[in-house]
Amino acid sequence: MKSSDGKYFIALDHVRAIAAFLVFVWHFIHIGNGQYANAPIFPLSIFTEGHIGVSMFMTLSGYLFAKLLDGRLIDFSRFLWNRLLRLAPLLLILFFIEGIIQYLNGINPLLFIQLLVLGIIQPLWPNGGWSITVEMHFYILLPFLLACSKKTSIWLLFFLLISITLRWVLFMQNGSIQGISYFTIIGRVDQFLLGILAWKHRSLLNKNHIFAVITATLFLLALYYFDTVGGFYNNGSFPSASPNWIIIPTVEGAAFAILTSWYDNSFKHSSGMASQALAKIGRYSYSIYLLHFFYVFHAAKFIDENIISLSNIYMAIAIAPLAFIALLPVAYASYTYIEMPFLKTRKRYIVRSSNSN
Repeated sequence: MKSSDGKYFIALDHVRAIAAFLVFVWHFIHIGNGQYANAPIFPLSIFTEGHIGVSMFMTLSGYLFAKLLDGRLIDFSRFLWNRLLRLAPLLLILFFIEGIIQYLNGINPLLFIQLLVLGIIQPLWPNGGWSITVEMHFYILLPFLLACSKKTSIWLLFFLLISITLRWVLFMQNGSIQGISYFTIIGRVDQFLLGILAWKHRSLLNKNHIFAVITATLFLLALYYFDTVGGFYNNGSFPSASPNWIIIPTVEGAAFAILTSWYDNSFKHSSGMASQALAKIGRYSYSIYLLHFFYVFHAAKFIDENIISLSNIYMAIAIAPLAFIALLPVAYASYTYIEMPFLKTRKRYIVRSSNSN
């Protein structure tokens, strides 16, 4: 979480590490999209519904960029260039590797290239790349959102209401909204908006430990209920016809925005060994997120077939951290030799701060 102007937020790297771990565990325990008969005991649904890690990333983006840019004048072209330097190098390598795999599997390279081009607009990029498309759409909206919220948060709440209403209309037309809510900016914009709101109203959450505990408890209970009725894959069908997906992005965004702001502002974060280790995982989280798809399913299958059965959900959850740790050297190498050289070339995009900042 070191920005181009040298600011570093260790607490937010902690959040990134948790998000990356949740996504990894979710993929590890669902071997070949297999589902477990019953939800695990409370609160372990945080792992069986670990797709919420993506929501953590999205909410964190809204919070972080509000923290960096709120009240500041920026060179938007430089901002976009810095984001390109941050995201594109590893993403292009991922596309290259995936393209070779697709070619070896008999897929026409032109069809794959067409998919990559369409992926700029639609959630088609492979191996989690669809979420980068959503991030890109958010970057385009970001200056407008910050400008609208400069004097009041009412505009952000208004946009949030429009987003929910739009999903309700689309649900009434199509009979399902899960795909749109999960894979596109139409659903994810709530999380960016709530992240921005959490930064702007951080004083309300500073050291408000009781509210944070209540928020976390209620969210985990809601997640447990969601898991018991089928969760991400088995809630009637896939994509689900449940209207709950109209507000699921909002609920997730609200919970993670509150907890991120509380954690960031309520503590003097340690620079000790454990804190630094967790922060390093957060630093490597982009590499973990994009590269783990090449590894996680094969690792789970190998362990299940040759070492110990992962058919028991508790055993699968217990083994997942070991598989995650085994990925860290690769993530370190990717960060050091692919991401970092480009990160060093970023330029300052903050022109000046406002008088109030």
